[in-house]
Amino acid sequence: MKFRSFVIAAALGLATALAGCTAGGPLKVFTSDYGTVRDAGYQLPRIPINQVPRQYHRQIVTYDTKEKPGTIIVDTGAKFLYFVMEGGKAMRYGIGVGREGFEWAGTARVAMKREWPTWTPPAAMIGRQPELAKWRGGMPPGLKNPLGARALYLFNKGGDTGYRLHGTPEWASIGKAMSSGCIRMMNQDVIDLYNRTEIGAKVIVKR
Repeated sequence: MKFRSFVIAAALGLATALAGCTAGGPLKVFTSDYGTVRDAGYQLPRIPINQVPRQYHRQIVTYDTKEKPGTIIVDTGAKFLYFVMEGGKAMRYGIGVGREGFEWAGTARVAMKREWPTWTPPAAMIGRQPELAKWRGGMPPGLKNPLGARALYLFNKGGDTGYRLHGTPEWASIGKAMSSGCIRMMNQDVIDLYNRTEIGAKVIVKR
């Protein structure tokens, strides 16, 4: 019996090691942090967070990974973004991801960070949605801007990936696949992530 117990324990340990990044239950949930926020002259409206599934509320979770603290890991399948912290923990945020045909995966770095960024729709997007041509020169910052309150710009060895981690006024899109490839976050969450993230931070996007 002792030998059998040892074999089972060893198998479980191997399975955990092979799993790579694994997340446990919440240690702290920040459901009360989605109220009205005054920021840089703008007033972000309260998010009716009770209408957002609880798993997508910002929370600290146990998280097993070999990546160093400060790394961002995006799980597009589960619709979670993890900011790796010390002590086997991570701050987990609910996200919206690219719709079918716009998914992507890979490793990048945060090359730039912008508060209340200007949004410039790519030429391909204007081709699909001609009504966006009026913003060819850039849509000014504001509460209706698709990039929301903050944006983190992702670059790799080839330069600008064109993808961003950014806020959105469309809080109901969190947990869904609706974007053109960028990772959407509730504005209150992207401000929190922005304040934690350093330029040069590693970003891993997994499908």
